Amino acid sequence: MKSVPKLIRRYAAILLLSGILLLALNVILLAVFSFTQIPNAYPWKTAEEAADALQQTDDGGYGLPDAIALELRDADAWAIFIDNETKQVTWQTDNLPDTVPLSYTLSDIASLTRGYIDGYPTFTGECENGLVVLGYPKDSFWKHMWPSWDYDTIANLPKTVLSVLAINIALIFLIYIVANLKLLRSIKPIVNGIQSLPLGEPVYVREKGVLAELAMNINKTSELLRAKNDQLRKKETARANWIAGVSHDIRTPLSMVMGYAGQLKEDTRLTDEARQKAGVIVKQSERMRNLINDLNLASKLEYNMQPINPKKENMIAIVRQVAVDFINMDIDDRHPIEWDTDEALAFCPVNVDKDLIKRAIGNLIQNSINHNEQGCNIHICATADSGTCDVAVSDDGVGATDEQIEKLNNTPHYMVCDENTTEQRHGLGLLIVKQIIAAHGGSTMIGHSSYGGFSVKITLPLS
Repeated sequence: MKSVPKLIRRYAAILLLSGILLLALNVILLAVFSFTQIPNAYPWKTAEEAADALQQTDDGGYGLPDAIALELRDADAWAIFIDNETKQVTWQTDNLPDTVPLSYTLSDIASLTRGYIDGYPTFTGECENGLVVLGYPKDSFWKHMWPSWDYDTIANLPKTVLSVLAINIALIFLIYIVANLKLLRSIKPIVNGIQSLPLGEPVYVREKGVLAELAMNINKTSELLRAKNDQLRKKETARANWIAGVSHDIRTPLSMVMGYAGQLKEDTRLTDEARQKAGVIVKQSERMRNLINDLNLASKLEYNMQPINPKKENMIAIVRQVAVDFINMDIDDRHPIEWDTDEALAFCPVNVDKDLIKRAIGNLIQNSINHNEQGCNIHICATADSGTCDVAVSDDGVGATDEQIEKLNNTPHYMVCDENTTEQRHGLGLLIVKQIIAAHGGSTMIGHSSYGGFSVKITLPLS
């Protein structure tokens, strides 16, 4: 079954894509965050700028330009200048906290350079005679006091990150599979049940789990289909039995009618009018008998009850024999048959039941005769091409409308009903042809003739 693995692959692909998108989003967010933190290097730059801009005044003191002083005031930062020689604070801003020392040792200077003074984060800038120190509010910056990393750790950082990422993805995937395993187990029998419904097989899916309601509906559908199929099978069996029974019951009285009518037709003691009427009875009785035979054959073909004994035969010989038989019966020459087949095509091997194929070809010729009582030319053409043998029976008679041809090509049953349901007409001849050809793995196409009338083309595979 391909559906469940496909579903699993789909979920796995969605999970993988989600992981990739999540990773990309995290990278983007990290980049944005890092970019926003880049400006946090400005205290060091400000300290260097302050050191460069610190100027000695005329009275021997020091001072900052107004722009830098304003920047420090806005940041609520203070500044001091530690002299190189004395290690004493020789200059300070007005907002220097009282807790900030005014004298420093070398170790104090080293500590404040990388850390804090009394909790104030400090940043330094070198000038010619000393060191400028800027102090910011205690909650403004956090400084890493011991920025020391093992070299191997830094060198293996990409591998470590990838390993952690792979472990995380695998763990997420495992959690996902375990969480959805129960759902996947529930889906498999439901998919099997849905696939079995079109095959007409009985289906039962256990009604439990998160998909219990869907399983219940599938079971109900299966029961409904089974009940309908049973009813349809009973109706079809009853119809087939009815056709067979009625046909059998009609044959005996019909034979008697035909026998007596035939005797009356040949009785010279009757008047010509009476004998003519008897001849009409005989003719109509023969039509009734043929109709019964066609009805039985159509019913058997529809229900696969007609035994087919295929053998390798020459389709050209079969068609030619049927055509000759009809030519011999056409005494008044009202329906001449023209053989349009290329004389070079003398052998066309097909694997068929000869009697049934003769019946099909005969029905096609008889169809042209029945619908053209005033006479017509019948054309028979056989061709062999692309692994098939095609036989077309055409005439130049009255033909049929597009609507009639559409119905004949698509009629699903041999009882064709008009709009008036009380008037049913039989369309057995052509339907029997379609059934016989279909039973041999061929096809039938009904259409207009190139001669202006009606045409039927049958196609059979070459053996």
